[in-house]
Amino acid sequence: MKIYNYKDLSKSKIEELCSRQIEDDKLIEERVTDILNTVKKDGDKALFNFAKAFDKVELEKLFLDAGELKAIAAGIPADAKKAIDTAYQNIKTFHQSQLKTEDKIETMPGVVCWRESRAIEKVGLYIPGGTAVLPSTFLMLATPAIIAGCKEIVVCSPPQSDGKTNCYLAYCAVLLGIEKVYLIGGAQAVAAMAFGTESVPQVYKIFGPGNRYVTTAKTMVQNKVAIDMPAGPSEVLVIADETANPSFIAADLLAQAEHGTDSQAILVATSEEIITEILKEIENQLAVLPRKDIAAKAIANSYAVLAENLEQAMQFSNEYAPEHLILASESHQKLIPLIINAGSVFLGNFTPESVGDYASGTNHTLPTSGFAKAYSGVSTDAFLKKITFQQLSATGLNNIGPTVEILAAAEGLEAHKNAVSIRLGFESEVRDPMSEDKTT
Repeated sequence: MKIYNYKDLSKSKIEELCSRQIEDDKLIEERVTDILNTVKKDGDKALFNFAKAFDKVELEKLFLDAGELKAIAAGIPADAKKAIDTAYQNIKTFHQSQLKTEDKIETMPGVVCWRESRAIEKVGLYIPGGTAVLPSTFLMLATPAIIAGCKEIVVCSPPQSDGKTNCYLAYCAVLLGIEKVYLIGGAQAVAAMAFGTESVPQVYKIFGPGNRYVTTAKTMVQNKVAIDMPAGPSEVLVIADETANPSFIAADLLAQAEHGTDSQAILVATSEEIITEILKEIENQLAVLPRKDIAAKAIANSYAVLAENLEQAMQFSNEYAPEHLILASESHQKLIPLIINAGSVFLGNFTPESVGDYASGTNHTLPTSGFAKAYSGVSTDAFLKKITFQQLSATGLNNIGPTVEILAAAEGLEAHKNAVSIRLGFESEVRDPMSEDKTT
């Protein structure tokens, strides 16, 4: 892990350090384009062929039904079942609190405006199953979708070598009331949900992380279907001062590094001593990790920055815009107002990023690659649309009408003006519904 001194960094060097865009891989783009077109053309046939080619399994059908999921789920260890139950309850509690009814606002006398939420009817959830199978992602995506009221939830996850899914994903499906899981992975899963096939329903929005093939596919189908956010390799930035615990921080950095060789684990600290201690701890802890080869490569591609103070450290963090931000300092409260760009924040020495990944209640599907400057993480709102309403009384139209007439005329849109003018001063025997609403 290379060490930089913030005071020696030019603006262009800071931009370079904060830019973790992977170079375009034309081969991946071409392969994904081919996969998308093949699924669009051949439907289920293409999905069976891709399962054989990529997953090395010949599927008899493309999904597991409720009965099959229940049978597989029965094999889950008791402690894992209890852990998933706890995580689910916390995630459900937090996301349930996000449902809000907005007030009606009278913008001027007789003119009432408001918004109402409506669930996206059909959503697709991609649950990765590559180097790590992620039941936590299943919980993070399906729970808010159910709370929002989505009518159709299509779940895709790559098949195992036996042509099934594992007991953890199956148990999540049973717990959440998901009665079908499609055994489809990679770009072909995105294609199936975007275009629809004989077996897979077409959806209106696709959620979920994945490898570069999945990410590229999601980007390419945006002219057909909405997606949750741009995605990239997982990342964490830890801000530490002399009150931090080096072993805790080393564990946090390695937790992120073990996701993949392209993960980023960034340390910004206010003293050389704390950086040295943390690097020693990383070396010690890395040696005993089952995924040490993956984590070691990620750490080698990451770096540390020496800052003069916590405020300067936050300045760097805001430029980096991390997916996960850990404030390993007893002074974390004073830094909260300074946070501008971050996906999810973990405060103090006893809040590891892992709790957000699994069970605190917040969502772990978050913006990466600097997109925290413009995107939020997945929430219940991500599965909802906001529809605006307005209603005018005759008085309201008289109040606002001249303003609309003048603006429409200024834009040369005479029909717009006439739609108001024809109503102004109109005397009707029909009751004014808004007036009656106020008396009831």
